[in-house]
Amino acid sequence: QVHLVESGGGLVQAGGSLRLSCAASGRTFSSCAVGWFRQAPGKERDFVAAINWSGSSTHYADSVKGRFTISRDNARNTVYLQMNSLKAEDTAAYYCAADLNSFLVRTTMSAYDYWGQGTQVTVSS
Repeated sequence: QVHLVESGGGLVQAGGSLRLSCAASGRTFSSCAVGWFRQAPGKERDFVAAINWSGSSTHYADSVKGRFTISRDNARNTVYLQMNSLKAEDTAAYYCAADLNSFLVRTTMSAYDYWGQGTQVTVSS
C-alpha cells in the first residue's frame, strides 16, 4: 500500500516558478515509478512527467519539456516537480501517482496504482 500527499501548489504569476512535492508513505515507494498528471476544469486528466524508481529515466509531455523537471529523493520518500516559466495554460489540479512497475516510465493513467488527492496550481496572466 502506498499513500501519496501532494503539496506546494498555489497562485503564481505567469513566468514564475513553483515546486510541487509528492510525499509518500509505504515501504514500497522507493521501488515505484512516479508520475505527475494534471487536470484543468472541464478537461481530461493529462500526463505531465514521470520518473522511474532510481531517477535514471524521466519522460515529459511536450507541453512542459524544458520548463518542468521531475526528480526524487528516495531517502525522503518524496518526488518533486519543479515548474519554471509557468504559463496560464499550466493552471490545473496536479496529481502524483505511483506505478508499482518500477522499470518503465509510463504516460497512461491506467498504468498507475495509487493516486494522491491533488494540489491546485493557478497561474495568472
